[in-house]
Amino acid sequence: MKAIWKGAVIAESARTVVIEGNHYFPADDVRREYLKPSTHTTVCPWKGTASYYDVVVGGEINREAAWCYAEPKEAAKQIRGRVAFWRGVEVVP
Repeated sequence: MKAIWKGAVIAESARTVVIEGNHYFPADDVRREYLKPSTHTTVCPWKGTASYYDVVVGGEINREAAWCYAEPKEAAKQIRGRVAFWRGVEVVP
C-alpha cells in the first residue's frame, strides 16, 4: 500500500493493518520528513488517544491529515505506533 499526497509518496508498506477501513502503516515505512507534529488529539472509546500530524509537501500543508495511536488501548494494540492518513491523502495498492 502507498499513501500519496500532491504526488509525494508519504508511506509505502506491504505490512499495513486495516482498522475501520483505514490502513495503518508501520512507523518504519513512513517518510517522516513529510510529517509535522500537530497539537491536535482526539479520543476514541476503544482505541484511545490519537495524536495528529500535518502532512507537508512542497510547502503545502494538509492539516492533521495523519494520525497515530502511540499508546492504544488493549483492543487496538495492533496499531501501536502505526500511522494512518485521511483528508485527501490517497491510500492505494
